[in-house]
Amino acid sequence: MRASRTSALCVAVSAVLVTTVAATSAAADVTGGSAATVVVTGGALAITVPADAGSLGTRANSVGGGTISGLLGEVQVTDARSAAAGSSWIASVISTAFTPLTGPAIAASAVSYSAGVITKVGTATYTANNPSSLAGVSAVVSATGITGDNSATWNPTITVTVPGGMAAGTYSAVITHSLV
Repeated sequence: MRASRTSALCVAVSAVLVTTVAATSAAADVTGGSAATVVVTGGALAITVPADAGSLGTRANSVGGGTISGLLGEVQVTDARSAAAGSSWIASVISTAFTPLTGPAIAASAVSYSAGVITKVGTATYTANNPSSLAGVSAVVSATGITGDNSATWNPTITVTVPGGMAAGTYSAVITHSLV
């Protein structure tokens, strides 16, 4: 009977091995895929400007007047709208008068804007328009023929024509950029 037990044990062990190998092979052959998606929406068209430009410069009063010029600080337009080819944007600016604590102001019509060098990213044609008066809203930089996302950065020079005979003091104005 000893031979029968050995044979029965071999058959039982073989059955367990065959079942284990079959179960392992079946699990390895089973694969599954999961569909996944992400959504990217169009971003924004935005402009950033310096919060406080500080002093644009100093000059001594004179009978004939003169100019004071200084850099405003970095202005940047970012366009992440995924806009259709051929789209455009226009950055504009306007200034208030430069006013002292007391006395007459320097009119916004005596304030000019020069965009200077435009650092460009993306595909578009960028054009600077350097207005000689900021009394009304004036275009300063535009982008046309846009393809995809883009950005433009510049550091404009603001020039204030100071009339002769102005009172000594600090004159302040607000220069506001807008974007369409």
